[in-house]
Amino acid sequence: MNARVARACWAWGSWGRRPASSLREPPPDAVDVAGLLRDSSVTEEGVQEAVARRPPSRCSVLLFPGQGSQAVGMGGGLLHFPRVRQLYEAAHRVLGYDLLELCLRGPQEDLDRTVHCQPAVFVASLAAVEKLHHLQPAVIENCVAAAGFSVGEFAALVFAGAMEFAEGLYAVKVRAEAMQEASEAVPSGMLSVLGQRQSNFSFACLEAQEHCRSLGIENPVCQVSNYLFPDCRVISGHLEALQFLRKNSAKFHFRRTKMLPVSGGFHTCLMEPAVEPLMKTLGSINIKKPLVAVHSNVSGHKYTHPQHIRKLLGQQVVSPVKWEQTMHCIYERKKGMEVLQPRGCDADPFGP
Repeated sequence: MNARVARACWAWGSWGRRPASSLREPPPDAVDVAGLLRDSSVTEEGVQEAVARRPPSRCSVLLFPGQGSQAVGMGGGLLHFPRVRQLYEAAHRVLGYDLLELCLRGPQEDLDRTVHCQPAVFVASLAAVEKLHHLQPAVIENCVAAAGFSVGEFAALVFAGAMEFAEGLYAVKVRAEAMQEASEAVPSGMLSVLGQRQSNFSFACLEAQEHCRSLGIENPVCQVSNYLFPDCRVISGHLEALQFLRKNSAKFHFRRTKMLPVSGGFHTCLMEPAVEPLMKTLGSINIKKPLVAVHSNVSGHKYTHPQHIRKLLGQQVVSPVKWEQTMHCIYERKKGMEVLQPRGCDADPFGP
């Protein structure tokens, strides 16, 4: 087994129940109670040599979805796999509410709230890896890289052994609460846009900002917040700006637009108030070097050390998600070489 992954133990602490609105640091007495992946006797040097010899067709990459992929019933098909219920029981203790009940029965409007859907996506993602661990262990054994979309980056880091499950979930909890609070301060949202080669997203955003100024909105925000794939972007900002873009889709050569089921203009300066509480929490968490390469949303490149992780996770809240650039970085190959096989799923920007 690939030691860099096999040594990644997802541990969740026996944390006491705490109110969902708390932004306090994690308790110092949190203890490990289980691990989903076991240690390996293979040396790190031996793994690196093996990976270098392994053809890309025998390597895998795990991709973790972000906010917007939540749906009532999520996680229900995973409960018969070992330890999945333990994950949700541990989440109940960390979050202070029954996340599994919310995921299974909703209602959807409660699940869609930032404060709930970010932990829901995080836990369900790691529960899905537990399924993968039992049904296709070779995928995990051969994993050479991981990436996560927005909050999915926390799941990728837990998978790679950079964070323990409980501490990663607590950081997600703080992040979600802070982003929920920031989103309630200004009516804002996110618009997924499928454009064309001639689409000028920057010009469209400037026009939308000017429209907002004509309505008397000071310091309007409208900018690309997610780079999904060629000619497809997510634009975040004031709701008036997004409504303007939808109304003028033909002018800007947009083929399709859709509002995302999120509560705010994420990955813009509108989320600046969320940075400080998240950074404070990350400063109290034991973050280690990932055992497999994890790529940052901010740069697209892999993390190099724990302080790098802390810094960029804080920046990620107010920076565009460079998903397209991340995919280029992970899958870039010399001409004629085979391509890595991706595993996992990313949220469809336009839904089912």
